[in-house]
Formats: sequence, structure tokens, C-alpha cells
Amino acid sequence: MIRHPFVDCSEKAFQSQFLKGDTMRNGEKDSTSRYKAGDFEKRKHPRCKVDLPVEYRRRDLVVKYDRVVNASESGLMTYLSEQVEVGQHLRIRLFFPLSSGLSVIEMVTQVVWMESHPGKHWGDHRTGVRFIEISPDDLCNLKNYLGSLSR
Repeated sequence: MIRHPFVDCSEKAFQSQFLKGDTMRNGEKDSTSRYKAGDFEKRKHPRCKVDLPVEYRRRDLVVKYDRVVNASESGLMTYLSEQVEVGQHLRIRLFFPLSSGLSVIEMVTQVVWMESHPGKHWGDHRTGVRFIEISPDDLCNLKNYLGSLSR
């Protein structure tokens, strides 16, 4: 299997992202870690770090292109070059590497949060969206793709 060069869904990356905290001298985790075991239950679907191109449009039908940086079975985190409003719907086309066997999946999403960080990234607005319309086939393809990343 060929992996996308920007994908990191390994157990080590997962642990370093979610089990942050001070390591004690003998290598054990400090009990004052920022994340506790119960925190994992809050997220219904685990996220995978990706770097995928995305095409999106709002009601005005102007097409924009940016990047998705993590994905799950229920939503995406993307860096957008423009500010969008929480609650706004975006039509999204997500493009996959040729090695994945997929080309594109389409969905309608809703913006659930947005943070602006001008000048820090190629997209200044870190944005979280959840899926509100996605075909069963596209959802199945996305689940299979995300599952293949963690193998």
C-alpha cells in the first residue's frame, strides 16, 4: 500500500497529539496530563491528519480552493482563505491522491466553528465543518480511506 506523503494516523502520532503532558523521569505519564482517558469518549469519530485539496462554494456559487488538514467520518478541519460564518452551508468537493483509488467525493457541510489567524498559514481561517449531506457511497469511500490510513 502506498501512503499519502502528508498523512499521519499512526498510533504514535495519535498519542503525541492527545496524550500531551509532562513525562516523568521513569518514562511514565504525569497524572496531571491535560487529557484524561474519559476525554476520548467525547469524540464519536477519531480524526486523521491529512493534507488534501478541497474545492468549496457558498451560496454565491464562486468556487474557492483550499486544504483539508484533518478528517473524520463526520466532519473536516480545513484552512480557508476567506472567513465564513458559523452555521453557513458549504458545498465541498474533496480530492484524494491517485494512489488511494478514489478521485473525489462531494458533500454539503455546515460550519460549526471558525478561528482566524491572519498571516500564519496558507489559509488564514481554521474552520471545522460537519457533514449534513453526503451520499452513502461517498461516506463509505471516506470511511474506507480513513481506515486505510491507520493500518
